[in-house]
Amino acid sequence: MAVDERRSRRRDLALATGVGALVLAVVLAWLLLRDGPEPAAPAVVPARTATPTPTPAPAPAPEPVPTDPCARPARTGFAPTSISIDGVVRRTRVLALPRDAAGVPGVPPVSDKASFAWDRGGVEPGSTEGHVLLNAHTWPDGTATGNRLLDGLEVGGRIVLRAGRQVACYTVAERTEVPATARPARWDAVDGPPAVVIVVCSGKRLGPGSWTHRTLWVATPVPAAA
Repeated sequence: MAVDERRSRRRDLALATGVGALVLAVVLAWLLLRDGPEPAAPAVVPARTATPTPTPAPAPAPEPVPTDPCARPARTGFAPTSISIDGVVRRTRVLALPRDAAGVPGVPPVSDKASFAWDRGGVEPGSTEGHVLLNAHTWPDGTATGNRLLDGLEVGGRIVLRAGRQVACYTVAERTEVPATARPARWDAVDGPPAVVIVVCSGKRLGPGSWTHRTLWVATPVPAAA
């Protein structure tokens, strides 16, 4: 019995020792896992910097369109259809009328107090020589274009004749009043320096269409812009 008891004790001791070793191994393994190296942090990928799109160079500004109608005058003659005169008429019609049997330039209808008449077949605005002949009515009540010319057109005034996009500009160089029976020299010249000549009745009214004087304005071309 003593021998069997000793063997049983040795067996229990060995078993206890094995169990203890197993427990120690588990504890050590747990400690190693707990204290082991931390997982590496994920690599930081630098943010991509957007490449700025180059700003295109601004297109060159277009050349300003001249607002002065006289900046680009016609280079050849034309039949006028309208006229503007600073301080007198903003824009009014020009009638192209033939001369009468006596060779006198035509005039607007008596009832037309606003329009000008142009000597059709004569010198055209924009021509390089000769006189462009224009006339308008003067009314006894002071309401016609001729009256406005007498009241407001002086030396230095600007006259602009048009036909569509064609423009011819003139500046008044002379204003003269003559007797109705007088015929100023070369007022209707077809050669020589270019000019516009406007004629209206003035002075005292003697009766329908009859006045004691005529007033003439002579205007020379406005130079083209450089």
